[in-house]
Amino acid sequence: MKKILCILIFFLISIPIYASEKIVYLDVEKIMQESIAGKAITAKIKKKRETSINKLKKKELEIVEKEKKLISQKNVLSEEEFKKKIQDLRGDIANYQKDRSKASNEITQARIKASTSLIKKLTPILESYSKENSIRIIVQKKHIVMGSKEDDITKDILNIVNQKIKNIKID
Repeated sequence: MKKILCILIFFLISIPIYASEKIVYLDVEKIMQESIAGKAITAKIKKKRETSINKLKKKELEIVEKEKKLISQKNVLSEEEFKKKIQDLRGDIANYQKDRSKASNEITQARIKASTSLIKKLTPILESYSKENSIRIIVQKKHIVMGSKEDDITKDILNIVNQKIKNIKID
């Protein structure tokens, strides 16, 4: 009976301790989109994508021109020569598709790497913020069904991130 009473007293004493510690949430997507570093990442990825698209458009125009030229020479060329040039054109198209897929993958990987780098730099900021403000748990906003606006620390963290992280390197 004494053991049960001791356990019950222990739980009753420890409940207020846990209740006084805060649980807050953070909109990581907003940090990624609105912070200075996040905007820099977006701009660099956009520039990289545009450069890639321009290169691919040039290749596509070359293939189209080659196809038009081949069609115009259809009656002039022998059947064997025509088939050979068609095979070359198909090879060019296959290479174009590979290049397009490779460029898309490189852009995706660069975006993921940059986002991961930003999150790694965000982690120590969150750790120190939680210590300073006696926060027990920080949860991502997308995992919250409902929460009060007082528990949203996004603006505070955004201000700190803008002060401490100005740029993220993208390969």
